Amino acid sequence: MKYAVLGAFGQLGRDLCPALGEGAIALDRSKIDLGVPETIGKCLEEINPDVVVNCAAYNFVDKAETEPDTAMRINAWGLKELAQWCKAKGKYLVHFSTDYVFGLDSQRNKPYEETDKPGPVSNYGISKLAGEYVVSANCPNHLLIRTCGLYGVWGSGGKGGNFVETMLRVAAQGKPLKIVSDQYCTPTYTKDLALASALLIKSKAQGLLHITNQESCSWYEFAQSIFELSQIEASISPISSKEYNAPAARPGYSVMQSGRSKELGFAPLRSWKLALGDYLQERKAKHLSD
Repeated sequence: MKYAVLGAFGQLGRDLCPALGEGAIALDRSKIDLGVPETIGKCLEEINPDVVVNCAAYNFVDKAETEPDTAMRINAWGLKELAQWCKAKGKYLVHFSTDYVFGLDSQRNKPYEETDKPGPVSNYGISKLAGEYVVSANCPNHLLIRTCGLYGVWGSGGKGGNFVETMLRVAAQGKPLKIVSDQYCTPTYTKDLALASALLIKSKAQGLLHITNQESCSWYEFAQSIFELSQIEASISPISSKEYNAPAARPGYSVMQSGRSKELGFAPLRSWKLALGDYLQERKAKHLSD
């Protein structure tokens, strides 16, 4: 099997390619740019993969408030071209989406399942939900994986880091940190997500699935655990979303669980805190070897 992996050099793609094995073909934006649709068919025709896996996205949440057209061009319209190519060629398309398709229900305190209606509160979330719709409408042979709060040792290519790396960097500078304490989610380790996704892809799972580490926390609680497990003393205090006043609204509660994974016979991922501990160990080992 040949797997064409778009966004292969981001933090998820870097872990997903090894999980898929020797058949994975790593593609970066120089090969396929979803913002430039004519690059899609040209590259894929040459590769002729059995499976197309999209890890690429416009993921600048705040910037999307002033660049909605750019977010839609990449996260929806470029994806439409990809989905139509896959349908025309009889290929299996796998696409990763986000918990940011939720948030409209401000009273929510129960994990979202695949059957719950989405309702985004930001331009980024709208563009990602539109991407889900164009995949399902244009390529019946597809798998959509929603996930949440990704972090991995390769960092987030376009953003130049992830939440864990940001916390450790700022703490090392001795700066005080104010972290939002009223947004709840499930931080997810890219290595865990990659291994689970590879199993789903190889089994040709269809439709929509939620895949995250288990349990939940606020971003403030996540930061506390980062410093606790790293044995770092940091000046950290909680702040509300309103006080933080980010350009883009975030879901107050976007914890997800998967009834469909159980139906398909796949075990849930481990808790986010166990995953974080392993991430910090992997990160330490990588830094020592660099």
